[in-house]
Amino acid sequence: MNTALPNVSVVGAGRMGEGIALAFIHAGLPVTLIDIKDRAEEERHGYFERVRTNIRSELQMLVRLGVLEREQADIAISRLTLQSRSEAAPALRLCDLVFEAVPEVIEVKRETFAWVSEHVPASTIIASTTSTFLVTALSEMVSEPQRFVNAHWLNPAYLMPLVEVSHSDATCPHVVERLLQLLKRIGKVPVVCNPVAGYIVPRIQALAMNEAARMVEEGVASAEDIDTAVRVGFGLRFSVLGLLEFIDWGGGDILYYASRYLSGALSPRFESPQVIADNVQNGRNGLRDGQGFYDYRDLDVEAYKQERLGAFVRKLELSGLTPAFDGALRQG
Repeated sequence: MNTALPNVSVVGAGRMGEGIALAFIHAGLPVTLIDIKDRAEEERHGYFERVRTNIRSELQMLVRLGVLEREQADIAISRLTLQSRSEAAPALRLCDLVFEAVPEVIEVKRETFAWVSEHVPASTIIASTTSTFLVTALSEMVSEPQRFVNAHWLNPAYLMPLVEVSHSDATCPHVVERLLQLLKRIGKVPVVCNPVAGYIVPRIQALAMNEAARMVEEGVASAEDIDTAVRVGFGLRFSVLGLLEFIDWGGGDILYYASRYLSGALSPRFESPQVIADNVQNGRNGLRDGQGFYDYRDLDVEAYKQERLGAFVRKLELSGLTPAFDGALRQG
């Protein structure tokens, strides 16, 4: 891939396409945003105006939030090129990377990939932003499947750092590495996962969101109190410690026995997976044993804990939730 200014196109000018395009132009890279739908000239002109207005509006929001200066927003929008399907072939022929962001309809994706494959060079990476279809199924729809990956962005795409990259057995490792490097270049934090439904974040959040809704349904607590608990408890902790890292901090055996209690008191859905039982049986409970999901045996554990707790304190400060010394006396 061109190490200077890679040629990037986004096919699909809907909400996700706009967000991805914005991520690139904000980071300093020009991008061509292609509307895949055939439109009459007047309709196309109006649609492009709406897309440009949407992106400009998001840039102005960043200005109001202090993320950008007004002049920077103007520079960013100048990096955006909007094209219709009928005029996009020359841009595609120069592309290093194409993101597909069309609706989650398999027939639409199949037709789009056939069209993209027809116009891009064999070396061009093709990445689907799908949240629904496995990379193994979609790779069959492109020529040169070894250059195909899924790249799942989280909304809002221009602000959320995470991008989940899923590859098939056919995907060339060099293609994955090229994509990871470009995503890092624009300030994203990519992770790699195998072709399994749900990626990482959607799979975890679906369980958490359904459980929150179930608690409302069962009358456990109000929606407001559940959301408060998530924001100032669940969310704050796991913005610093990953879920598996948190298991190691508390001890895998704690989770194992808590899960046994919850599965008996509430539902079998709370049973822990076999890997937790295996870790408990093998004395791999986390920090106190030197091993868990991570290996801490050669780590300066005190320095590591101080770094993580320091990050947590900074999160509390930003949220206005830092415990105040003598705070109870000041309230009195």
